[in-house]
Parts: sequence; structure tokens; C-alpha cells
Amino acid sequence: MTGNASLPLVRVGGLTKCFGPGCPQCRELTGPAVGTNQCPRCRSVLACRDVAFEVYPGEVLGIVGESGSGKSTVVRMLHFDFEPTEGRFHMCLPSAAGEPERLPDPEQNLFALSPFARRRLRNELMGIVYQSARMGLRMKVSAGGNIAERLLMAQWRHVGRMRERACELLERTEVPLSRVDEPPRRFSGGMQQRVQIAKALSTRPALLLLDEVTTGLDVSVQARVLDLLRSLQRELGPATVVVSHDLGVIRLLTTRTIVMRHGAIVEQGLSDQILEDPQHPYTQLLVNSAL
Repeated sequence: MTGNASLPLVRVGGLTKCFGPGCPQCRELTGPAVGTNQCPRCRSVLACRDVAFEVYPGEVLGIVGESGSGKSTVVRMLHFDFEPTEGRFHMCLPSAAGEPERLPDPEQNLFALSPFARRRLRNELMGIVYQSARMGLRMKVSAGGNIAERLLMAQWRHVGRMRERACELLERTEVPLSRVDEPPRRFSGGMQQRVQIAKALSTRPALLLLDEVTTGLDVSVQARVLDLLRSLQRELGPATVVVSHDLGVIRLLTTRTIVMRHGAIVEQGLSDQILEDPQHPYTQLLVNSAL
């Protein structure tokens, strides 16, 4: 699909998630200024608050922060894994010949859609790669079968074409085709992540979400996975959101970066500027600790 790159593909505003009952003091007693995202009165966790950003076609946006900063919660809400407490999520896709039914109304708040409509949107227009392959794959189903299941949910019906697509993606993600019928539980961690990537890209998603995809992998395996992601992003060009606590990953993959702490955005800008000349004290601490 092609379109006007001057218009954002994704618009997010006021995105807020509270785990727990919440209380009138939650916002006042949590956040970067007080150094916690857990309310001391009701013990609820305000995982993220008033998060707003845009992602343009083909752009790679990074979200960085320490554990508990809210970055993964943001991505999980965009994938409809979590229900937001508040917020707006809009997508503006260029028209695709013969597929007008795929396109959401750009003024529609996608969080207000029915569960069925959200599942369909997720299956057809989004792809996600989780930190743990066990969240993104059925470990006892073959690698090819995992991809075929996703294609089936996206309304593919021809078994032969689904297998061809699975083999094509596994080959491009450097999974030997001799192992297409093996379950991922027999694979190494790096190969499991490559199967997840193949599955996420199988429907040619407009939006790709990467949640700590290299955490827990050996350094050499991390490098290969990152090189693969860079190559596929350049070739296929989905708008991508990369969540990571690793500034090396952010530097390698992203063009713009959001820095989060205790559920709130504390700094954002071009990745090079953020990493070379951080302005917020927390961002300075992150960058200095990575040197």
C-alpha cells in the first residue's frame, strides 16, 4: 500500500491504564515527580498516563525506559491485549485497491470498536513480536502451522497458498525450511524469535509492534535478530513501534524515540538527538549508564 507519508498512520492520545480500583488521588500521588507509579492510598498501579504520540508510514518509533516505566503496557494496549482506562487510538491507512473493508475510519476511536472488530483489525493490520516467544507462538504447533493460523484469522482460505506464504517468510527470517513442520519448542530462543517475526509479518501488517524482542538472547543472537529486523523493515516498510530498555537497540532501529518513566513521557525527539544530547535528567542518566 502507498499513501501520503505526511499523514500519520497512527495517532494515540490520552492513553492511560490503571491496574486496580483507582482513587481520586492516583494521579497526584504517582508519576515521575514523586518517583513511583503505585498509588500509596489505594495501591493501584497507574502503568501509563496521558501518553500521546504519532507514527508515520514507514517510520520506526522507539519507546525506552526502565522496567515498570509503562512502555510495554502502551504496546499491549495498541494490540488490544489490555483494555485502556482512558485514551484514543486512530489509524489512517492509505486506500488499497479491492480491500476497502480493511480500512478503519480515521476518525474512529479504535478502542470503542466491538471486540470482534478489534480482533479483525488486529489480525489483518497489525503484527506483534513479544519478548517471550511463548506469548506469541503455540509451542506444540509446527512453525509453519503457527503462521498458517495467523493467515487463517486474516481470512486466508487456500491451504496451499498459506503453506507457500509460511515457507516464504520462514526462509526470509533464516529458519531452515527443513524445520517448517517442527514445533517451536524444539528451537533455540533466537530461532523462536525469528518464527515470531515471520508470523507477525505474514499478513503484511501496516503496524508492527516489537516488545523487547532481544531480551534474554545471547549477544551474538541479538545482533542477528536486529540485523534481520533492520533488513525486513527497509524492505517491507511497516510503521513500527519498538519497545526496549536497551539504548543500543533504540539507536540501531529507530528514527524517533519516546522516553518513559513511571508511566509518563518525560522526553521525546529524534533518536540521534535524544541519545547524543539528552535534556531530561532521567534520559541523561539512561544514556550515561549505557556508556
